[in-house]
Amino acid sequence: MIKVRVPATSANIGPGFDALGMAFDLYNTYTFEVIPSGLEITGCPEEYCNEDNLVFLAFKKALDYMERDLDFGIRIGIQSDIPVSRGLGSSAVCIVGGIAGAGEILGGKLSLDEIIEIATEIEGHPDNVSPAVLGGVVISIMEDNKVYHNKIDVKDGLKFMALIPDFPLSTEKARAVLPTTYSREDAIYNISRTSLLLSVLSNGRFDLIKYAIKDRIHQPYRGDLIPGYHEIMEECESLGCLGTYLSGAGPTIMTLHDGNNPELKKELEKFLSTLKDKWAVIELNMDNEGIKVTKE
Repeated sequence: MIKVRVPATSANIGPGFDALGMAFDLYNTYTFEVIPSGLEITGCPEEYCNEDNLVFLAFKKALDYMERDLDFGIRIGIQSDIPVSRGLGSSAVCIVGGIAGAGEILGGKLSLDEIIEIATEIEGHPDNVSPAVLGGVVISIMEDNKVYHNKIDVKDGLKFMALIPDFPLSTEKARAVLPTTYSREDAIYNISRTSLLLSVLSNGRFDLIKYAIKDRIHQPYRGDLIPGYHEIMEECESLGCLGTYLSGAGPTIMTLHDGNNPELKKELEKFLSTLKDKWAVIELNMDNEGIKVTKE
């Protein structure tokens, strides 16, 4: 049996729209086992235990890439700790898990770069895919339908809290609200802050994160789709957080801190309890390993 563990991811990281992503120590785990025939899926709602399951679709896509027919049965087990449609890369994680599982079932025939390429073809963009595979903070671009990526070293000392609401936000809806064009001023604004963000993450100038993590490309538009978004952003700033951003397409909000306020989580939970919707606060660390494959 093959076991594949894939970390949750947080894309964009403020100004790095569709280019930056980070992996966290919140995981989905998938098991793959060859059986005589058929498809068996466990660990998810019954309506997803069929050939339309995203993990299985990714598994088949990888087989096609390796020019191998599905001439055997497969049992897939799913242990999911990453909430769905919350801006934590749940679809990319399923896709990466299925592709990696297929590669290992056939003897480890896929490289990490190949997993990223196949997953990006399914997902449409690599900002969640690359950190799910590689871990850490990854910059990813598309050039001539090929993914190019680079992982950066992040200085120690950053802490993270994910503020996760009890309601989803579809990526399609979050995409639809974005404008089709941007001003030169807004483009320069984001380019400069993305550059600053990468530098402060790598050299430890965390006092500059609050300036570097600002964005004009997607957060001003998507924030209006999330009840309580503006109030939460203001509260995180007033509590002394290093910076706060919308995770992926939302609705999860990620805030960064230095760990010097032991009461921060309680203070955030107290504030969130005053809002209309329910919000959970989860403490996270950056995962620097990416996918982890074991054989049992």
